[in-house]
Amino acid sequence: QVQLVESGGGSVQAGGSLRVSCAVSAYISRHMYYIGWFRQAPGKEREGVAAIYTGGGSTAYADSVKGRFTISQDNAKNTVYLQMNSLKPEDTAMYYCAAKSSVWLGYVSINPQNYNNWGRGTQVTVSS
Repeated sequence: QVQLVESGGGSVQAGGSLRVSCAVSAYISRHMYYIGWFRQAPGKEREGVAAIYTGGGSTAYADSVKGRFTISQDNAKNTVYLQMNSLKPEDTAMYYCAAKSSVWLGYVSINPQNYNNWGRGTQVTVSS
């Protein structure tokens, strides 16, 4: 079972940027995974933010972050990044990465129910 460790969270003012990282305990260039970023704010359900298929680099984003967030992978470091720009207070949440080993299904999902390996999360706080 793959292990995932998030890092890079922190506090930033609105309009600022952060990059969070997800270190994966597997060769993501050899073993195909869907890897996603999800977030959960207090009192709210966990929601999908962005995801990538490591086999070809296809991505998907939630409408709320399109044009502001970018997901990417570094095969040499077995790491998936989420670059977050133009941050808003409503982006404040615990951010989790998750993975699912899979062949290419023809699409990239950001539905948390489609992922079965989860990290412990990293907190992102955006102040106004």
